Amino acid sequence: MAACSFSTSHLPLQQLKFTTNTSSLFNFSSNSSWSLHHAPSQHYQSLRCSASSEPQPVFTSVKTFAPATVANLGPGFDFLGCAVDGIGDFVTLHVDPNVHPGQISISNISGAGKKLSKDPLWNCAGIAAIAVMKMLGIRSVGLSLSLEKGLPLGSGLGSSAASAAAAAVAVNELFGNQLPLADLVTAGLESEAKVSGYHADNIAPAIMGGFVLIRSYDPLDLIPLKLPLDANLVFVLVNPEFEAPTKKMRKALSPEVPMSHHVWNCSQAGALVASVLQGDIKGLGKALSSDKIVEPKRAPLIPGMEAVKAAAIEAGAFGCTISGAGPTAVAVTDNEERAREIGERMVEAFMNAGKLKSLAMVKRLDRVGARLIDSTSK
Repeated sequence: MAACSFSTSHLPLQQLKFTTNTSSLFNFSSNSSWSLHHAPSQHYQSLRCSASSEPQPVFTSVKTFAPATVANLGPGFDFLGCAVDGIGDFVTLHVDPNVHPGQISISNISGAGKKLSKDPLWNCAGIAAIAVMKMLGIRSVGLSLSLEKGLPLGSGLGSSAASAAAAAVAVNELFGNQLPLADLVTAGLESEAKVSGYHADNIAPAIMGGFVLIRSYDPLDLIPLKLPLDANLVFVLVNPEFEAPTKKMRKALSPEVPMSHHVWNCSQAGALVASVLQGDIKGLGKALSSDKIVEPKRAPLIPGMEAVKAAAIEAGAFGCTISGAGPTAVAVTDNEERAREIGERMVEAFMNAGKLKSLAMVKRLDRVGARLIDSTSK
């Protein structure tokens, strides 16, 4: 086990604040350290680890899952996101004597990601896995990774984040689950930065589950938002056969916005957070539909999106917007039967207005995030 020293006091679960020097992740040394902190006004716990003795694998292989995510949620561009259940990516990781010690090899990619690179330095899962290995100081064993893509690329469902989250958790679990969520999110951010940009509104909920607010990026400060257990939140996700790469969709955004739009979006983002905490699904939907800054720039780039949003609202959705960078549209309601009807109308609108085939899915909130689903003991 890695040599660690702790300073502890009360550890509130409502808010995580942490700082990590991400630039040092790929230049690990025995003097490297990382910390999990809380807001300045609260007690905190710090964790400092040394690489003087690296942890050994507690399993020969593990399999992990990370869910799809909906980023932005309308007015929360780059600072709000949530995880949705039932769809995501799987990673299988095992100790491989044929891989050079301290390195990782991607042996197989299946599902929707067959065109992805198997070079771990250019693959979301590989980058995140390497980052966690560096954090743990793994030098004596080599690892082999297999990625099963359940999410289509460029879909607006957090495809790259799901791969990174599943890989980060897999490495951590293989070596005894030693790292806090702080480091796992940071490892995932290293991957996101290389693929689509330095934003945590997908990777944070993919790892943590539920709704997450990113309060700041420097230092990275995450606040989990707890939706009441009795809140009947139902998502309608409609994914058209159209690819919208995140980098391309970010280029469509204006670097300047009117003050009136800034004030409006801030108030709507606040309303969305309040609605989540209160379990107010109608209020959540209203805020979700209110973005005046990002959605107006991106919607015209997705054929039929304006008509899809109108069709969702007309069919009874409480709100509808673009999921992440798109092209997936997300609507919310509180009834599964109505959700299926809303999905049908949205699919029709994509075809009629955008000439795009699409698939509708009815999903719930994933409250768990990335997790271990299988393991083989040594």
